[in-house]
Amino acid sequence: MERYPNISDHGLIGDLQTAALVTTDGAVDWFCCPRFDSPSVFASLLDADKGGYFRIAPDTSSYVSRQLYLPDTAMLITRFLTDGGVGEVTDFMPVAGRQATDRHRLVRQLKVVRGTMTFVADIKPRFDYGRAPHTLDMSGDGFTFTSHGPDRMHLTVSPTGMREVSLGEHDGYAVERIGDDLRITMTLREGQSAGVMLESMGGKPRRISATELARITDDTAKFWRDWVHRSTYQGRWREMVARSAMTLKLMTYAPTGALVAAPTTGLPELTGGERNWDYRFTWIRDASFSVYALLGLGYVEEAAAFGQWVRDRLIEHEGNGATPMKIMYRVDGTSDLTEETLDHLEGWRGSHPVRIGNGAADQLQLDIYGEALDAVAKIDARGLQTAYQGWTAVANMIDWLCGHWDQPDEGVWETRGGRKDFTYGRVQCWVALDRAIRLAENRGRPADIDRWRSTRDAIYEQVMTKGWNPKRNAFTQHYETEVLDSSLLMMPLTGFVSPFDPMWLQTLDAMDNELVSDSLVYRYNPSASPDGLRGSEGTFSLCTFWYVDALARSGRLQNAELVFEKMHTYANHLGLYSEEIGITGEQLGNFPQAFSHLALINAAINLDYQLDHGAGDVEPVLARTGGAVPTVVPTALPG
Repeated sequence: MERYPNISDHGLIGDLQTAALVTTDGAVDWFCCPRFDSPSVFASLLDADKGGYFRIAPDTSSYVSRQLYLPDTAMLITRFLTDGGVGEVTDFMPVAGRQATDRHRLVRQLKVVRGTMTFVADIKPRFDYGRAPHTLDMSGDGFTFTSHGPDRMHLTVSPTGMREVSLGEHDGYAVERIGDDLRITMTLREGQSAGVMLESMGGKPRRISATELARITDDTAKFWRDWVHRSTYQGRWREMVARSAMTLKLMTYAPTGALVAAPTTGLPELTGGERNWDYRFTWIRDASFSVYALLGLGYVEEAAAFGQWVRDRLIEHEGNGATPMKIMYRVDGTSDLTEETLDHLEGWRGSHPVRIGNGAADQLQLDIYGEALDAVAKIDARGLQTAYQGWTAVANMIDWLCGHWDQPDEGVWETRGGRKDFTYGRVQCWVALDRAIRLAENRGRPADIDRWRSTRDAIYEQVMTKGWNPKRNAFTQHYETEVLDSSLLMMPLTGFVSPFDPMWLQTLDAMDNELVSDSLVYRYNPSASPDGLRGSEGTFSLCTFWYVDALARSGRLQNAELVFEKMHTYANHLGLYSEEIGITGEQLGNFPQAFSHLALINAAINLDYQLDHGAGDVEPVLARTGGAVPTVVPTALPG
């Protein structure tokens, strides 16, 4: 088990089409190419023997390592402190742009800042999740790895300041072929540096000059600094919010604007357990939370792009109105997410099975309609109106929902224990109808308003009577249980109930007593509400940030601020969060998790507002601008 780093012992780099994880000991142990949801090239994170990796580290095991991001960028620096000197490896991926491409570059810059250090680089690709063998060609100006499938990657070395270091035929470095893998050794002295670049599908390998490498580095740093400085957030937690924003940007697929739930698959919710899912896809429910976060930080263009992605899914589904929408899609908008297991992979610390694809894609989850419409409404409120085709799709979707909301579904947590009348799903159905009614009335759009309004009101009455459990004095997970569910923390956040409603305050008190542990919040109790899976899970970081928001809106501002500050102590050394926090504070689940960072941003925005203006249920994002329409964005989007 020592062969596997902690989930938290990673930093994230990416180029807005795919991403890589880098460990604190200098190993790229997870990298898929050419997209987030493509097969892996390096996956030792899931199998130390068969997964493959690209590691650069000192040639001694006696070192201390530290990681940080170059300020205001997504460029990761891993520092090695040895008896002989101090060295750094700076990892980044030059931004790939908005056109989908198979060409991606992983740049690793080596530098010695004190003394002398010998670096060893081991490159062991294992294409297609370790299923496709490869060959190595060492001729020419680089080293080419070609899989027995369609994949090809080449590596070039740029020794940019290696004085008095000559190791034979190569300019300043030694090369050893190990089967079809590669080991490169180079010794650098104080002030010397070198660069290594791994490139996919980039044509014939060529030497890269020091000048070109410096330009690539400067361009990447400028991109990230320009982007982060566009943020309008001026609140109390700027550093944490900025890092979360950049993390979300790294998980955005630029060609479509879609945001993946996480760049990884198979990382467990319980070490050794079976709750190991593929999160490299885009969930409809992510839309509302991401749009709200992006608007709250002033990133209107990004919010609009994701909103357009959601609208496109609505329009595509319009022709198939007899069936419910898919709950998730690939980043390009396709919906083939057939789930399979990779039985040849051991899994992180023996957590098996390792899954790719996601069988929950075909579940009925009624909450997605509310989350989709909330995203559309938020974008519309900022002046990005829905055009004719988009509104027609929205209206048809709401008409379908009017006839289908009152049925059991699988719920927001994608349980595999059968359909239930989940309270959260009903609440979000109310949100869908409420937002659609407001859009139709505010914009004068055609709609069956009377039917929509009567359905919305019927949902409200049902939730307030059947969702409320008098024995628990609380709203419960579904209509036939006494189990609590932290998804209901969203009730006051969506405007379904007042944050000062006595029924809500009793529910919040019940959650305090049962679901909260040292400020951390569990989704629900699996032993009390069987979900079809073995084992337990950690606290859910998304729910903890929802809890912060709910506390603040309900007047418990000091408690909310303390919970938020405590949550910061559970982040990893770079400010990143996975999906869950284990019993001893360890990170669990796929990493980093978009939901966690979205919720952090939203909690920071809302808590700032409540601390400055007093507790309540005002919409901070729109209140801050008075609902004004920004002049720098168009007033309509295609579709």
